[in-house]
Amino acid sequence: MTTTATTSPARPRLVTRPLLLRFVSMVGASTGFFLLLSVVPRYATASGAGPATGALMLSTVLGELAAPRFVARYGHRFALVVGLVLLGAPAVVLTLSHDLAWIVAVCLVRGLGFALTLVAGGALTASLIPAERRGEGLALVGVVSGVPSLIALPLGVWLATHVGYTPVAIAAGVAALASVASVPGLPGRQEPAPGGEKPVGVVAGLRTGGLVRPAAVFAATAVATGIVVTFLPLAVPAALGGVVAVALFVQPAASTAARWAAGRHADRHGPARLVLPGLVLSAVGMLVTAATGSAVAVLAGVALFGIGFGIAQNATLTLMYTRVTASGYGTVTALWNLAYDGGMGVGAVGFGALAGWTGYSWAFALTAVLMLVALVPAVRDRRSEAPARPSC
Repeated sequence: MTTTATTSPARPRLVTRPLLLRFVSMVGASTGFFLLLSVVPRYATASGAGPATGALMLSTVLGELAAPRFVARYGHRFALVVGLVLLGAPAVVLTLSHDLAWIVAVCLVRGLGFALTLVAGGALTASLIPAERRGEGLALVGVVSGVPSLIALPLGVWLATHVGYTPVAIAAGVAALASVASVPGLPGRQEPAPGGEKPVGVVAGLRTGGLVRPAAVFAATAVATGIVVTFLPLAVPAALGGVVAVALFVQPAASTAARWAAGRHADRHGPARLVLPGLVLSAVGMLVTAATGSAVAVLAGVALFGIGFGIAQNATLTLMYTRVTASGYGTVTALWNLAYDGGMGVGAVGFGALAGWTGYSWAFALTAVLMLVALVPAVRDRRSEAPARPSC
């Protein structure tokens, strides 16, 4: 008589060779972008920093709108190569001229390149992560892409001050261009959707409530992120200046840890139930931060906000990926990044006008209240996820 032992199925492997290769291009793109993000405005100061930064962000947003169609036509691998080249090559020649038109042109091209790396790379990354471990995988991706940005942003400014603009520009260009060597090892195209289903485009995505609602909730938290990184140094009294540096470290550190925890939770229990807590924690964190004269309140506030933001980051992106087939990953990536970039931009611009009218403390408090408007799409999304009650 023989007995058959039953074993639980092994969890699929998360980190594979293609994903490691994708990490290389991810680090290269992030380093190439953030090394120059604060350096270019300083380089363009004599001609006009505003137009340079504006051109970069405008072309990034426009590129994110157009990238899904480009990816669908030419494949992830080719689109990623084009993005890395457009991001890296103009950086190498940035310092050939101080003319504003030249600087703006370089920024426009780099913005388009960065948008392609975000959309093509993001969709490709999602396809390389097992669905059963998507939340944890996206959290790991957040760490891999986030660490280079945290290092490269201040490093670029320091290098520009001590060794000059040209070496920084060349280093940024080389970082992006060198990572092209890793792309041939990645998949080129997504398999066609079952039954000949057409990929979801950006316009169709904007008409799909299951994608727009999580993106709207994430945009609300991204608004607060733009406010914290831009205005916290101005809002905290000079006597507490040292607190700002600690706070600006605590916030992304808390976000990273929360994003990882949220990813593991989402793999076991689903991401939908995390969206609402992420939004509420973010709003509470902003409300606590409104007490800008208290070091304890500021640190506790940004920690709470960071936790909420990290949860919202992972939960909304994971949820959006679960609602499309693989052919729609590019559109999800584009919509989510649009929510991120658009939210941060609105926060940075709108908060300045609000604070000029109310003062910083009240502006932080009002922002917390305004963020709760996103409870409407969050609650509606929870209700749409609830299983229908069987009739008697």
